[in-house]
Amino acid sequence: MTYCVGIKLDAGLVFLSDSRTNAGLDAISTFRKMIVYEQPGERFMVLLSAGNLSISQSVREMLQVEKLDNGDKPPITIWNAESLFDAVRVLGSAVRRVYEQDGPSLKAAGVDFNASMIFGGQVKGEAMRLFLVYSAGNFIEATRETPFFQVGESKYGKPILDRVLTPDTPLEEAAKCALVSMDSTLKSNLSVGLPLDLAVYQRDALQSSRLVCIDEHNPYFHMIRATWGQRLRQVFESIDDPQWNGGAAANPLCVPDARHAPLRKITHPGERLI
Repeated sequence: MTYCVGIKLDAGLVFLSDSRTNAGLDAISTFRKMIVYEQPGERFMVLLSAGNLSISQSVREMLQVEKLDNGDKPPITIWNAESLFDAVRVLGSAVRRVYEQDGPSLKAAGVDFNASMIFGGQVKGEAMRLFLVYSAGNFIEATRETPFFQVGESKYGKPILDRVLTPDTPLEEAAKCALVSMDSTLKSNLSVGLPLDLAVYQRDALQSSRLVCIDEHNPYFHMIRATWGQRLRQVFESIDDPQWNGGAAANPLCVPDARHAPLRKITHPGERLI
C-alpha cells in the first residue's frame, strides 16, 4: 500500500508520496513512488504511482519510449508533447501497453491489474494541469472544485485536505497541509511509511528546485508530527463537553423530544407501549 497526493493551486503544484511497499507483515521494502520529468524552460512533469509495484515500474519504463501516432508529424512523446493533455495520453497508452503484455499472465496467477497514478505539471505555452490516471489508462482532470487527487490509502489524510485547500491557498501552506495529511495517514496505517518525496512547483517556472526526500530525521517533518498532535488535543479539549440536561448551556446536547423515549416492557394488562 502507499499514499500519494497531488494538489493544483493558482500559485502552482504540490506533490507528495510515501515509499513503503509490502507483500505481508514481514516483507516490507522501500521504493520511490515519485518521478520528476524536467526540461528547464520547456516542461516540468511529475508522476506519482500506487498499486502493484511491478506494474508501476513497467509503466515508468514504457513511458520513456512510448509514442503516439501524430499523422505526418513526428510521433508524440512526453518530451515533445505540446500539451500536458497529450503527455497524459502517452501515459495512458503506456499503461494499456503494459496491460496487453502482462495482463493475461497476472490474471492467470490470480493477480489483479491494479495501478493508479497522478500526473501533473506544465508545458510551455499552456496552463498547469493535473490528472488522475486509472488502471485502464483513462483519466480525469482536476478542476477548481476538485483541486487535489489522492491515490493509495487516501481516507485518513483526506479530511484535512477537504477543510484547508482552496485554489487560492499559498504554495507553502498547501505543502504544509499535504505533510499533515501524510502524517495522519502514517499515524493510522502501517502500510504507509517514510521516507517521503515532496515536490513543490511554482506556476510558469518550468523547473523546480524545491524537491526533497524526507526521512525520520527531517527537522521540519518532526516538528509537524509533534505539533499537529499537540494542537489537535488542545482544540479538542477546548470544545465543551456534552451537556445532557440543557439548563444554561449554550449548546445543549439533549432537548425535550418524545422521539428519544425508550420502549418499555408492558407490566399491566391494557397498558400501551409509550
